[in-house]
Amino acid sequence: MSLRSKPLNPAGKKHRFGKAWMHEHVTDPYVAEAQRRGYRSRAAFKLIELADKDKLLRPGLTAVDLGAAPGSWCQVLRERLGPSGRIVAIDVLPMDPVAGVRFVQADFRDEFSLIALRNELEGQKADLVVSDLSPNLSGVASADQARSLHLGELALEFAAKWLKPGGDLVVKVFQGEGFSEFQRQMQRHFDKVHARKPKASRDKSRELYLVGKGHVSG
Repeated sequence: MSLRSKPLNPAGKKHRFGKAWMHEHVTDPYVAEAQRRGYRSRAAFKLIELADKDKLLRPGLTAVDLGAAPGSWCQVLRERLGPSGRIVAIDVLPMDPVAGVRFVQADFRDEFSLIALRNELEGQKADLVVSDLSPNLSGVASADQARSLHLGELALEFAAKWLKPGGDLVVKVFQGEGFSEFQRQMQRHFDKVHARKPKASRDKSRELYLVGKGHVSG
């Protein structure tokens, strides 16, 4: 796929706003709760559940958010990491500022973004990398699966370079062909890897989150 013309972020997807989708959206308790609490999307609750289950967030950590727009995961990171935490967010799409979050608008695979990231991290590696990247869905299951796995592999490659020893990774991948192999790839980089489906993930969605605990450098 064209990475320039198709942003690597759920916010760049084209939705079909049919009556069924609209009904599901307006009656979704996570949407209502996100609005009540000021989160930019319901996805915030996915990270909250993952963080609570796998003890991912604590004050003072350094975190990188891949594909951060519209910013709900940044909001959760800011709340949980506190004023001593450092958060760097990257996306090819623009994102409204989140207080205390350093945002780089770039493709995280470009040399420019790596230089900008290094500057924002002041040469330090991260304790946590999170990726909620999703491809533009074509409706062709096999193609969407392949694109999802590709994004997961890119996020894992990024994390392998930018995580401190012992750091953690959260990455979204669709369940289907190639998922088990990708999970095995992650197991070569982390002490433990858990497959999670947060309650905030829609039942019909094939998305799963792989949580890598304890990055093994080298």
